[in-house]
Amino acid sequence: MQPFRRRVLYIPGYDPIPPRRYRELYRREGVAQAAISGYRLTMGARRDRTGFGWGAAGEFPQGSGQAEIEVLVWADIVQGSMGHGIAATYGQLARTAWAYIGSGALFRLMRLRRGPVIAALYPIVVLILQLLAALLAGWLAGWLVSLIAGWWLGLPVMAAVTWAGLVGWRRLDGRIFAYYLMHDYAFTAQSGGAYPPALETRIAQFTDRIAEVLAGDWDEVLIIGHSSGAYLAVSVLADLIRAGRVPVDGPALSLMTLGHVVPMASFLPRAQRLRRDLACLSTRDQIFWLDVTAPGDACSFGLCDPVAVTGVAPADQRWPLVISAAFTRTLSPEKQRELRGHWFRLHFQYLCAFDRPGDYDYFAITAGPLTLAQRFHDRPHSPGRITTPAGPGLARAGSPA
Repeated sequence: MQPFRRRVLYIPGYDPIPPRRYRELYRREGVAQAAISGYRLTMGARRDRTGFGWGAAGEFPQGSGQAEIEVLVWADIVQGSMGHGIAATYGQLARTAWAYIGSGALFRLMRLRRGPVIAALYPIVVLILQLLAALLAGWLAGWLVSLIAGWWLGLPVMAAVTWAGLVGWRRLDGRIFAYYLMHDYAFTAQSGGAYPPALETRIAQFTDRIAEVLAGDWDEVLIIGHSSGAYLAVSVLADLIRAGRVPVDGPALSLMTLGHVVPMASFLPRAQRLRRDLACLSTRDQIFWLDVTAPGDACSFGLCDPVAVTGVAPADQRWPLVISAAFTRTLSPEKQRELRGHWFRLHFQYLCAFDRPGDYDYFAITAGPLTLAQRFHDRPHSPGRITTPAGPGLARAGSPA
């Protein structure tokens, strides 16, 4: 029997790292998951060498599967948005805080999960504390020098020590991640939630690429969006469907969003485009949309239905199917202790092996012989799904297309 053939197009979150990181993660974690779950998984080359990606093949109890996985890259846009000095980053801090506080978005977000709101406040608080610590060190140094040599020398010493302190904190950001997170939230908020022109162009390119893949001879085309990539995937597929570019007799089209942070964008006042896209995609019969989060992931809006909480759910909403990766059940106590406090690693757990796997298995989903709809067609929403509208709705977005 011919193996099941799948094309996977993966949209990362706000990540400046080259896409080969995702290949190595898939290789390492896929071997671990296969050993735990008792199936066979191998990696190799792709027939289609467009862009960056890899091939995967698996032997599962239900049959065999072959996949060609491609990363839709926007790391260059991320890198460009991170090229800011210390002073510019503090300017971002002020503008981003005002974007969320002045618009009321922060207070809406607080009605959902506390974890991602704390994660959003973290870089603001840490950067302010760093500034205060640097100013205190500078003032002490300047005061001491002023006692010995006079204020005319104390002032430049104070400025120099303050700046040196800020530079020192900046060099530690590989451990602290305050600057990285500040750039992330500032990028989302820079246009009040509207996509900047460079990102709109890239979304159009992603749409063209997916349309090209859909014209191929595949059993399933699976789009995966992780973190910020989740709402980009929503906009890409909404554009694709509205333009009539999904072939009626083509492969099954599936969307899987992982660890989404949709409200961080969709609650902003100028995110009309994203709100329209969410409403549009939630009713379409051309797709099967699975949303996977976990309350234990403090960087995502665990079990929050991204359509419903944004306030754009139409009466005939079908998607997404919201399920939990249930870290407290699918990870052993030993693994949970190992990951405790590692926010970023937990945010990537959706792409990794589970030592007590449930029905969510990233590698079986991407390389196995079942479509997403076949695998989850009888699965209800996870208990605890949050659907209470907290976002601004479509009031300023017009009607969904």
